[in-house]
Amino acid sequence: MYRGIAVLPFQPPVSPMLARLSREIPLGGHFVYEPKWDGFRCIVFRDGDDVTLDSRNERPLTRYFPELAEPLRASLPERCVVDGEIVIAGASGLDFDALLQRLHPAASRVKLLSEQTPASFVAFDLLAVGDDDLRSEPFSSRRASLVAALAQTVDSVHLTPSTTDPDVAQEWFSRFEGAGLDGVVAKDVATPYLEGQRSMIKVKHERTADCVVGGFRWHTRDGVGSLLLGLFDDEVLHRVGVCSSFSAKRRAELVEELEPFRLPTGSPHPWIDAAPSGAGGRPSDAPSRWNQGRDTSWEPLVPTLVCEVAFDHLQGDRFRHATSFRRWRPDRRAESCRYDQLDSAVPVELREIFG
Repeated sequence: MYRGIAVLPFQPPVSPMLARLSREIPLGGHFVYEPKWDGFRCIVFRDGDDVTLDSRNERPLTRYFPELAEPLRASLPERCVVDGEIVIAGASGLDFDALLQRLHPAASRVKLLSEQTPASFVAFDLLAVGDDDLRSEPFSSRRASLVAALAQTVDSVHLTPSTTDPDVAQEWFSRFEGAGLDGVVAKDVATPYLEGQRSMIKVKHERTADCVVGGFRWHTRDGVGSLLLGLFDDEVLHRVGVCSSFSAKRRAELVEELEPFRLPTGSPHPWIDAAPSGAGGRPSDAPSRWNQGRDTSWEPLVPTLVCEVAFDHLQGDRFRHATSFRRWRPDRRAESCRYDQLDSAVPVELREIFG
């Protein structure tokens, strides 16, 4: 049992309602559209002074974001359960890398970062208020209750924008990308809160880029697990992410396709000099708290092979998620795979998003 919140209409944990992917914004008069925030999904439980933050995976987040407790007490009803997203706003938009840095075991480090890069909470659903469990009510009713509940908020607590106009949603889909948002979410106004079910629709950005394949990682010795991708900036080939999620059949095919590009032992490679040695003398990525215990070694390739990949979001100078393989590009020279091929959305002021 969580301390101090046993008198709420229900107790944590709560499995958040999820969304299924679509490439088109759904139309119809029964949808409400909201920006898709690129942060940590969070369920907030408040009972008086007690505030608990739970992650999407039902794990506690409270200790990692101590700066949110007081603003949430000042902004939320005395007793409530609210679904939303924890985000950090940087100079150029939402900064997911800064969020990742907050998941640190040292309390002193968390406290320092909470002062240097303070987080905000964006609310988008109300699951309970007072003695009332709202999960069985339609979203239209929960949204109206949320708007009323967050009539008075402080700077770091925000009510997500929403619209019933698909044209506005389409404008958001394009315009908000520059601020680091992930797309648009469509919610059926009649849907109750269905825990753990993919009952919403998320429309995410997907674009393509031609990248240099500078190396690969094994899945097993019989198959390729992922391709290591690079893009040029001036004369430097930078690592920008990976391409993965191949079928077993495709992993085996890639072994043969990459064989002519395997780098001879001792040959120079733009990513090897700065990389520590891995198992068996192969290069590997520098250790961090995110890859402890994992084999991060990789096999270098002559950096002339080019492939086209699909990606949804660029975070800084790297792909935010793993990309999807589309095709080889034998017609492209490696030197032509540059950052300037990527669409550059004009950033919008975060205060415009926060309303």
